Amino acid sequence: MFFRKSSYLIPYDVPATMHKIFIKNYQRMTRKTERLFLFAADQKLEHLAHDFYGPTISPDALDPEHLFRIAAQKQCGAFATHLGLIARYGSRYRSLPYIAKLNGKTDLIPDAQQDPISAQLWQVDDVVRLNEEQNLSICGVGYTIYLGSTYESQMLAHAAQIVAQAHEQGLVTILWIYPRGKAITDDQEPLLLAGAAGVAASLGSDFVKIKPPHSTAEKTSAQWLSLAVQAAGNTKIICAGGQQQEPEAFLKQVYEQLTIGNSAGVAVGRNIFQRPFAQATAFTKALAALVYEKKSLEHAIQLYKKASV
Repeated sequence: MFFRKSSYLIPYDVPATMHKIFIKNYQRMTRKTERLFLFAADQKLEHLAHDFYGPTISPDALDPEHLFRIAAQKQCGAFATHLGLIARYGSRYRSLPYIAKLNGKTDLIPDAQQDPISAQLWQVDDVVRLNEEQNLSICGVGYTIYLGSTYESQMLAHAAQIVAQAHEQGLVTILWIYPRGKAITDDQEPLLLAGAAGVAASLGSDFVKIKPPHSTAEKTSAQWLSLAVQAAGNTKIICAGGQQQEPEAFLKQVYEQLTIGNSAGVAVGRNIFQRPFAQATAFTKALAALVYEKKSLEHAIQLYKKASV
């Protein structure tokens, strides 16, 4: 159940004494909208160096501070990374609106060898302590669930407790939900992703990050996405950005997700940080224009071209 205060729905597990803090965190991330542009930079743990070094990747990307420098331009609504990196760089980037990832795994063990499990690495109390003692701006927490893994029950249980504990502290919650494991044959099957969105709602999360559905002969990816949005109810869906694409093609994909799929935003990592700093920040400006300002696709493309010169 939810409590409505002003134009925001506050989950009933947020104590009355924390309503103002929850609204403050929610407003900061969403720029006082119902949308979220998340700069997702948890890949330093998840993908090791694969996403940070290569012929199509800027040499700047290998240095973790490249991520923080991009986030410091403050185009994205929140910057998601693991709590350890926030502790390492928070003194130089104190005012960034952070989402602290609480679990993670590398990609060294293939799913064919073992179904994935992403163990919890930090507690909500660790986030609250760092936030208060160092006067940071951690607005929320994130947690990944591999739905369909033989270990899903453990991750579901941890996620449920994290959502409840975070709400008790006025923190916003985002669940990364990816169908994965030997039982999964297509991790972007439309109805499966709609089911994943419903799981996030059942766990009480404010946002859920999912991969966009595959297009089929029946519907486009964005049209199928609207089904997941319905399944999520008042839990907001943000779509994963995935591998680096040509800027115009990616901006078109995001625009259709927002306008046709009725998603609440995007979580973009590689399409931002794999580019040189000037192009990366230009890309964040274009994405912010789509998500927060509801600008046209043509406007966003021109904004990127102008800012990346």
